[in-house]
Formats: sequence, C-alpha cells, structure tokens
Amino acid sequence: MYITNRPEIALIAERYGVDRVWIDLETLGKEERQKGMNTVKSHHTIEDIAKMSKILTKSALQVRINPWNTNSVIEITKVLAAGAQIIMLPMWKSPAEVESFIRTVNGQAKTLLLLETKEAVDCLDEVLHIPGIDEIHIGLNDLHLSYGLTFMFELLANGNVERIGNKIKAKGLPFGFGGLSKIGDGILPSEKIMVEHYRLGSSMAILSRGFCNPDVIVNMKEFDYSFEKRMKQFRFYEGKASQLDAHAKLLNNSSVIKAVNQAVLELKNR
Repeated sequence: MYITNRPEIALIAERYGVDRVWIDLETLGKEERQKGMNTVKSHHTIEDIAKMSKILTKSALQVRINPWNTNSVIEITKVLAAGAQIIMLPMWKSPAEVESFIRTVNGQAKTLLLLETKEAVDCLDEVLHIPGIDEIHIGLNDLHLSYGLTFMFELLANGNVERIGNKIKAKGLPFGFGGLSKIGDGILPSEKIMVEHYRLGSSMAILSRGFCNPDVIVNMKEFDYSFEKRMKQFRFYEGKASQLDAHAKLLNNSSVIKAVNQAVLELKNR
C-alpha cells in the first residue's frame, strides 16, 4: 500500500507493482494523538478519490475514512460515490462501531479494519464474529501509543502482533501490520521486518514515507527511477523471505527482538 493523492505519483506506484494506492481522509484526533511525532498528516479530499478512480487500472483504490462519528454515514456515501474500492476504518474501539461501519458500506466496497487501539485488541474476539469484515491491518504507530510504549516495533518484539495475527488468521481473514521503508533503512531494517511478515503469515504492508518520498525526490524522472529500483529490491528480498525455513525465520525473529530492545534503550536515553 502506498499513500498519495498525486496522480503522477500514483501512476508510477502502479507501474512498478504497488497493489493499492491509498487516499487518506483521516484527520479527526490525529494531530492530538501524534503531536510532536515525525508522522505524515495527509490533506486528501473526496475529489482526490474521484481523480484516482479514473486513472488507476491495476492498483486498487483504498480510502481511509475518519474514525466512526456522527458524520460517518455521509462520509462513506461520498467515498463510495467517488469510486473507493476498499474502505478502511481507523481508531475503532467497539463492536458497535464496526457493525455500523459494515452496515453502512453494505458490500459496496471491501472493508478493512485498522486495529490501532488497546480497546480494539480487548474486543477483537467479539469483533471477529461480525460478518462482512474483509481484512484487518494492525496499525503499529497508534497502537504502540495506546499502550504507552516507546517504539512501535515493540509490539512485534513482545509477541502482540503474533497473538493478534493468529486470532485474525483463525477466522480466515487476511491481515497485515506496520510499514516498510527502503531496504537497509531504519532502526529496524526493512528486510528483517519482511521476514517477520512471512513468519507470521501477513499479506499487507504500508510503504512508508522513507520508502520513496516525493517531497525529497522532487524530480519526477529521478522519483520514477528510485521507485522502480526500490520495488525491485523489495521483490528480491520478498523472494528470499518466502523461501526461508522455520528455523531461519526464528533466527530472524531473535535478531528483531534484540534490535528492538536496543532501540528502546537508546530512545529512552535520548
């Protein structure tokens, strides 16, 4: 998944194999939750959905709406009319919110729950009995904040992602977690996280701002070249990860836990 509301960027992402282009309408409460953090605050619109729906031919069009509120029915109606193929509900905290979301979408698009609150984890067993859910993505950024943790990948190291993922898989639903930067980048390198995706049976990941940021690479020819190169690297490492045996995946998991614990120590001592 790749977030953009720029048609020229979306077409590059589609060309090099991104499965979903993501329009992000979420604004309610986001600034307060992520205040002081180096996170992306999108300013996308319903009109962006309509523009994307006209140009994308291979990549699916995914839209994150606002958390459930009194205007959600109107928002979802507009999003559907604009051409959204997948609708993501963020920051849900109860089965009632999920049921209202599913009922409003009413099979007119795929439904994707973004699990990113401890309340959502607590009621997940009940939520998984609700018909009409197509997929669930575990949002590590807000979820780690909800638990008061230091580093979002602590949820991967402490087994929470695995426990949540196993519950979702047991219901036969696809799930994903977190984001991936370019290969070799980040406190926890993307190639190690990718192996965790394969170990846990995840089938979705967000390509983060660090993967290929158009605000940094302003020349479109250079951006196109960088995106193609980085996607080829991703597919190469995906291929390697998919061939690893269970022992190799467990060794990688041990390496991830060690790297996360070290990162937490460093972050706490800053």
